[in-house]
Amino acid sequence: MKKKLLTQLANLYPKFNQRINKLFQIRRWRKGKIFNFLLSLIVGVTVTTIGITTDWATTGTPAPTYKTSWIGNTFGSEKLRVQNNIEGMYVAADGKVYTNSNWDEAGTEAEIYQDGNVIAAIEDTHGWGRSGGKAVTVNSKYIYIAMIQGSLGKTKEDYPAEGTTWYNVRRYDLSGKPAPFSGGRGWDKSMLIVSNKSEVTGLATAESELYVSDFASDRIRVYNTDTMKELRSFNVANPRAITVDRQGNLWIIQKKSGNNPAKILRYSQTGKQLPQQIADIVEPTAIAIDNQGRLLIAENGPRQQMLTYDIKDKPVQVGSFGCKGGIYAGIPGEVKDLKLYGLTGIGTDAAGNIYVNSNGFNKSGTDLRKFSPSGKQLWRLLGLIFVDNADADPKTDGADIFTKHEHYVMNYNQPAGKQWTYQGYTLNAFKYPQDARLHTSPDGTFVRRIQGKPFLFLTDMYGSFLQIYRFNPATDGKIAIPAGMFVGTNGDKKSIPGNWPPQQPAQGEWIWRDSNGNGKFEKNEYDNSKDYPYIGGWWVDSKGDVWKALRTQDGSGIRHYPLQGIDAKGNPIYSYSSMQKQTTPNIFTDLRRIEYFPETDTMYLSGFTVDHPANGDDNGVVGSEIARFDNWRKGNRTPRWRTVIPYDTTGKREVSTAAMSVARDYVFAVTVKTAEVYVYNSATGTQVQQLKPGPEVGGESGWIDIPYGIRAFRRSNGEYLVFVEEDWKGKVIIYRLQG
Repeated sequence: MKKKLLTQLANLYPKFNQRINKLFQIRRWRKGKIFNFLLSLIVGVTVTTIGITTDWATTGTPAPTYKTSWIGNTFGSEKLRVQNNIEGMYVAADGKVYTNSNWDEAGTEAEIYQDGNVIAAIEDTHGWGRSGGKAVTVNSKYIYIAMIQGSLGKTKEDYPAEGTTWYNVRRYDLSGKPAPFSGGRGWDKSMLIVSNKSEVTGLATAESELYVSDFASDRIRVYNTDTMKELRSFNVANPRAITVDRQGNLWIIQKKSGNNPAKILRYSQTGKQLPQQIADIVEPTAIAIDNQGRLLIAENGPRQQMLTYDIKDKPVQVGSFGCKGGIYAGIPGEVKDLKLYGLTGIGTDAAGNIYVNSNGFNKSGTDLRKFSPSGKQLWRLLGLIFVDNADADPKTDGADIFTKHEHYVMNYNQPAGKQWTYQGYTLNAFKYPQDARLHTSPDGTFVRRIQGKPFLFLTDMYGSFLQIYRFNPATDGKIAIPAGMFVGTNGDKKSIPGNWPPQQPAQGEWIWRDSNGNGKFEKNEYDNSKDYPYIGGWWVDSKGDVWKALRTQDGSGIRHYPLQGIDAKGNPIYSYSSMQKQTTPNIFTDLRRIEYFPETDTMYLSGFTVDHPANGDDNGVVGSEIARFDNWRKGNRTPRWRTVIPYDTTGKREVSTAAMSVARDYVFAVTVKTAEVYVYNSATGTQVQQLKPGPEVGGESGWIDIPYGIRAFRRSNGEYLVFVEEDWKGKVIIYRLQG
């Protein structure tokens, strides 16, 4: 408003000048300093008055104060933080931990850790068609990491030809800077191309030789570590991770293929297969030699342990590390020091300290731990968040926070970033292998208490589904049990392409309810229908009713699914027969978000409007306006107020609003690229505050990528918790706003 008034004043300035000139016909006044001074004084007073008046009109009252905090990453404000995932890991004798992963949003696919800190990032692993990989190894001179280099149409600068991908090994010095070599490829000549078909899956060194698993060709390739020239190669089917024992022989994980189970095979350096092998494992994912010369294997099957083998002669298991059953031992899902889950990296240093990384399942996030030789946890680094947001359990007043996989317990008396404790991992990949979280990528979390019982609802980046989870501590501890799911219509095809979930209807949309309580999708558990395919948003109100906003322009774009009760297994019941179609207020041409509050019969809607239409079709944003409607159940479709929010008017996507959330006295909206939170008075729609990342998180945030990238909750003391997605550096930001 202030900007608009100032623009109008600027346009009036020439007319104002003419009127003053007519009043003052004395030449010396018209040209002199006195005239200019008086004119400037008048304009200054006018501008100041407009500014003060506009500020009062915009805020009404002084803006409430706020602080910034975060959950999900050990580090919140440093340049380096715990990466999104660790898929390959090497532990050096001095306790340095070298890592690698396919993707990290902040561009640190490969990092170096020591003594509970991130001490360096391995450079240039991200962007320009590059990403990391699944393997890393180190010798006395160099770091070698598996990488991917895609094409960019810059063949003169030694990039792959169009349509070609290089799966390569890149060499670095020990500080993490690329180390070129004669004959090297890529823009800086530090890459060794291994394949154009699939990733490098294992790396190891011994003396002057580098061993590389070329998975696509079923071969182990051997290179000189200094010249990077290939020396020889030999056949190994489905080779994965490699380690070298004290006799100089190779131990290689052979991945399961069809009916052939996984094995650990032993080869000489020249490629002769030796008689020793280990076959009594289910899913080996990492391998290493410890400080005593024993073989360590990460067993990622139901045991979820690190296994230790004496390999002096025939391999004999002589120990295990971690609770048998991992995170599912004891109270399933309860986080404890020795409960591992989704193992991707193991190793020991010269002193026998043990290092283990857990990634969870379907890349839940990094959980890197160091233990003493006796098994005492010495430090732990967490990077649990990627494209995710949080919500608070209303029963515990914000003390319990949930994301799609994790449960945190909060102590708000602690300093920023120290308030959270990782207490529960809610996904059980073995008991519930059909859990939608193993097959999709949800990112928006709703926590609800329905008839006093806790439920978790999840949606995704495209708003294509709504997943439902229940809890039963007596049978499943901290685990969120698959209970139901809504999906949208996908034309005349299956709603979800592929083989999952089993038995889904051949076309249209459906509601699944786990009526027998086993967590499996079965044919008689689907209720199906067909509707408009383009979904704007989902909402679950405090009574447990589900709402869906459709982007249709036919005037009936709201779907209301009243809760029909909770069945004998604890699942909420919804059906198409009880669904209600409701009219879209005629101010909207493209409805995007919906939040209904049954206690006050208040509806908040957002979307593009007749007055402020969309420029193009950016299907992930909130729209151009938010509006409040009172007495919704009584049929009122006239807004109490409408407010224009930041939206794209140029087609360049520089300004847009990603997500909105309503909590008692405020409506919160967050922008895509700047991640600024606009706070509006829920009674009037006027803006009262603007939140930006504080010094606690380095004053920075990545883009907001998801339609539910903000979630607000009002505590009983009047404080507002505002959760905002921040996947750039792997966390959820929390704004604590005084009520």
